Amino acid sequence: FWDFLILFFCLPVVIFNEITKKRLLGDMSCRIVPFMEVSSLGVTTFSLCALGIDRFHAATSPQASTRPIEQCQSIIAKLAVIWVGSMTLSVPEILLWQLAQDTSPVSGVVTEYCTMKPSSNLPESIYSLVLTYQNARMWWYFGCYFCLPILFTVSCQLVTRRIRGTEKKSECRGTKHGQCEGHLNCTIIALTIIYGLCTTPENVCNIVVAYMSPDMSKQTLDLLNLINQFFLFFKCSVTPVLLLCLCRPLGQAFMDCCCCCCEGCGPDTTSSESSADSKLKTEMSSSIFFDKPRETPPPLLALGTPC
Repeated sequence: FWDFLILFFCLPVVIFNEITKKRLLGDMSCRIVPFMEVSSLGVTTFSLCALGIDRFHAATSPQASTRPIEQCQSIIAKLAVIWVGSMTLSVPEILLWQLAQDTSPVSGVVTEYCTMKPSSNLPESIYSLVLTYQNARMWWYFGCYFCLPILFTVSCQLVTRRIRGTEKKSECRGTKHGQCEGHLNCTIIALTIIYGLCTTPENVCNIVVAYMSPDMSKQTLDLLNLINQFFLFFKCSVTPVLLLCLCRPLGQAFMDCCCCCCEGCGPDTTSSESSADSKLKTEMSSSIFFDKPRETPPPLLALGTPC
């Protein structure tokens, strides 16, 4: 859901800025877009960590095949912790960015862009905290939003395979439960690979810019920032599709919802036909299971026969 928010809100703002050199929604978009983008990284990071813990519990449970389904309240509580935690860690982005203007010396056209510079109107204590965050932002990105989900997922997968052992794997390999667990593990690994590939360019660019920014022009820095943003948009567009394709129950539920919405918008002929078919099937099933006992029972065999 957060990936869809990024695509529907941040992507049009970035494209509008590149085409018109004007910032849509002004200073507000300079603060909200980075906040949502960093929150997206946090949501993906902590979701991968939560999924890794869930797979670990599934592998180490003494009765993994009969494990009860998690309650909806527990899932909502975990999602709330992930979302609130991600947005809380992204709050400094709102105070870090602001809108700036630049006039071209050749054409005289005024261009608007976002710059990473805390406002001088902030209180002194908050201003110092934002400056500290700005100085540590590169390594915070690299450690929390890149190394943490990858190392956490790899560690959970290795520990899970170690605990299961070769004997348990051979026993569960042919069962339906074992195939389902293996499929879910492959889904988490695929999501981690996509996330790692899409966030690697941004981390490399951040390190390069941090040590070589005095030697780089503003056009080069803007181009690198644009490439990083579009890698994030690519991740947000690929992740839901990959999740729906690899996670079969979720994909089937999504297709059923789409089919139900399409049928609800159309005429009621299909529903009447389906209801008629269901009635026919019900009548056939009832005739199969309830008509035979009504027939005259066959004569009972005499006692003492070989049968």
